[in-house]
Amino acid sequence: MSVPTTEPGLRERKKAATRLSLYEAAFRLAMEHGPDRITVEAIADEAGVSRRTFSNYFANKEEALFYGDRLRMRQVAEMVRARPADETPWAALSAAAAEFYSERGDLDPEWTARTRLIRRHPSLAAAQMQSFAAMEREIAAEVSGRLGPSDPRGVRARLISATFLVTLRVSLTVWLEHPTDTTFWELAGESLAEAGRGFA
Repeated sequence: MSVPTTEPGLRERKKAATRLSLYEAAFRLAMEHGPDRITVEAIADEAGVSRRTFSNYFANKEEALFYGDRLRMRQVAEMVRARPADETPWAALSAAAAEFYSERGDLDPEWTARTRLIRRHPSLAAAQMQSFAAMEREIAAEVSGRLGPSDPRGVRARLISATFLVTLRVSLTVWLEHPTDTTFWELAGESLAEAGRGFA
């Protein structure tokens, strides 16, 4: 009777490992050759899987390239879910972001490199916006649970979610353009505190 219980967990872990392997392969190839020059077939070969397997996990190479961001925001959303129920949405988001970056230490060099790559290739802008919208929905779902019936249409939840993500994105852009002794999180933390005044 133990097999049905353990099999789904093992299957999900294998799927997660394959998805991560495809993302890492896409990132390596994009950094080496540029995102415009890589193909789905090349990514699949680099990850040691078939073209069909790639299609089971990602719709295209752009989606694979942005999987890292989706994974990070999913982790933040899980941290928000674990925050005390009486915290306001913005306080929970800010605390979850602080916890996330505290655990990771300095800003992930891979994330920095990928962001610079995206800025050099406008062809990825549309995929970036799609990824951003998906992350917004995930964060908004957590925020909505904290707002309850006071936000029947989910407008405030989406506004809070979008503002949170934009604040992190703008903080990263400023940090990349004006590198100083300030860490990314020091800048992002100050920015979140400023942006959150409207949601206090």
